[in-house]
Amino acid sequence: MSQRGQYRGNRGSNRGGRGGRGNFDGNKGSISIERPKKENILDLGKYMDKKISVKVSGVVGVLKGYDALMNLVLDDVEESMHDEENKTTTRSLGLVVVRGTLLVLISPVDGSEEIANPFVQTEE
Repeated sequence: MSQRGQYRGNRGSNRGGRGGRGNFDGNKGSISIERPKKENILDLGKYMDKKISVKVSGVVGVLKGYDALMNLVLDDVEESMHDEENKTTTRSLGLVVVRGTLLVLISPVDGSEEIANPFVQTEE
């Protein structure tokens, strides 16, 4: 019976490191890892105080602010709505906060124009 502990691989040995405390180095959490600051995907700073078109449901307004989550603050907002007969009605909303999760498209109103889709194949 005295050899039984040796045969089973010395159960009391230090097999798992330091008793389940993994990566313990004695500094009590004083190690700080420097990570690079995440940058925004889109730099909206160049559109501040300029009229932009935001594809949520046809909203156009002047960009007054934004954050890292792409939430927008728009002023002088006009919403265009389309009905079943393709009639467009516009209403003024004033100052609006748009959640970033609802954004589909952001484009400047000045200096942009719509072009034909170059990927659509025309039938001959």
